[in-house]
Amino acid sequence: MTKSEILTVPNGLSVSRIILLPVLYVFALRGMELAFVIAYAIVGATDYFDGLVARRFNQKTTFGKALDSIADLPFYVSSAYFLARLYPQYLRPNRILLIAFFALLGASFVVSAIKCRKPIMMHTFLLKLNGVLVYFCVIASYFFDTTLFIAGILFIYFVAFVEEILIFIKYGEVDPDTPTIYRILPKK
Repeated sequence: MTKSEILTVPNGLSVSRIILLPVLYVFALRGMELAFVIAYAIVGATDYFDGLVARRFNQKTTFGKALDSIADLPFYVSSAYFLARLYPQYLRPNRILLIAFFALLGASFVVSAIKCRKPIMMHTFLLKLNGVLVYFCVIASYFFDTTLFIAGILFIYFVAFVEEILIFIKYGEVDPDTPTIYRILPKK
């Protein structure tokens, strides 16, 4: 891998998501909700723009894909924390759904670790959709009651994790960017 493959704008955007995450924690912990929402919107937008720039300027690399996933994980885990910290009233009614969410997430990692000899994070269409929905949910929670929105997101996650588990069980290790199980089903 060359220096020019590593030092790209998309990779810089992914790294910025990691570097700026502590700023979001400072705003959330200090109760600076408006500053948090503005900063969160900007930091989260880097997830969209890193892929857009990589595709548009032909800067897609294996390293960039891995870096994007590495940046996504703490950002989206932190998003759950931010919701819990800033808007617990919207999460409380969804406690049982949240427990089921974490159980299915854990099951997905266990199944992939067993079937593929390593835990894998898929990027199916439903999981990407949920990433976008979580992003907008955190922002919308500043303005509206998002209790039902959160329940909807968790339901979509259930379907996505079941699909992911089925992919691992039936096909083992596949391209993590496989959009859906229907793409890998044998054609008749």
